Amino acid sequence: KFEENQLPYTGAADKDSLVNWVKPLMVPTVFEFEEDHIEAIFGQQQPTVFLFRGAADKDAKFMTAFEEAAKANKGKMLFAYSGISDGIQERLAEFMGITEESLPSLWAMLPADMKKYKSDTAAADLTVDTITKFVDDVKSGAIKPHLKSEEPPAEQGNNVVIVGKTFDSIVKDENKDVLVKFYAPWCGHCKKLAPIYDELGEKYSKNDNVVIAKMDATANEIDVEGVNVSGFPTLIFFKGNEKPKATSYRGGRDLESFVSFLEENAHHPAAVSDEL
Repeated sequence: KFEENQLPYTGAADKDSLVNWVKPLMVPTVFEFEEDHIEAIFGQQQPTVFLFRGAADKDAKFMTAFEEAAKANKGKMLFAYSGISDGIQERLAEFMGITEESLPSLWAMLPADMKKYKSDTAAADLTVDTITKFVDDVKSGAIKPHLKSEEPPAEQGNNVVIVGKTFDSIVKDENKDVLVKFYAPWCGHCKKLAPIYDELGEKYSKNDNVVIAKMDATANEIDVEGVNVSGFPTLIFFKGNEKPKATSYRGGRDLESFVSFLEENAHHPAAVSDEL
């Protein structure tokens, strides 16, 4: 069911042009994000602008600007607004990293690679022009994706905790060989590996050449070539003299296998003596 009864097509006479014209018409020009829209956005992988707002913002001035911008940019991206507290909207907010303190704010997502972008313009200052520039900058790659990150821990243990903000400074240090475990707190396989990985960290705690690290991949995001976390736990090795090249660890999940791998593959001395 389209918003208008007749929609004349004026594009090129080929399949791709016709499909690209029809896809945005699956949803209204401006819509509240609900279960019914998952297919249009994520199934059809259509770039979408999201305005996250509270219930009290329904009649705010920026909503008018958002609606006008949606009409002016129809066909470039989908335009949706959403809360953060109920059902599918809560899950979307959690995925995007939106909190109550973030409201109201303008975001965009490219579902094909799940990249998220945040507008620096305050909601109260949004205009058709600022929203249009944001859309164009996202599509052209003029602005960088927004990556979630926890705050760095005050103290480190034998397993060095990496967050989004500290990934580059720790992992890309060419003076270190770094093994990183990307995990999820709820993952059973991660919990099973944890004591072995802790023991590995303890074993290398006095070796300044090797870093045994871990990162909660549900609370931190990175954009690093060669790092593809599609399951948990994912173990990736960064060799000291080959940064930022990443190598997936596919060996055994026991202590001896980890130590053998590091001794064979680390650029810096990775032997573990009785003294260490």
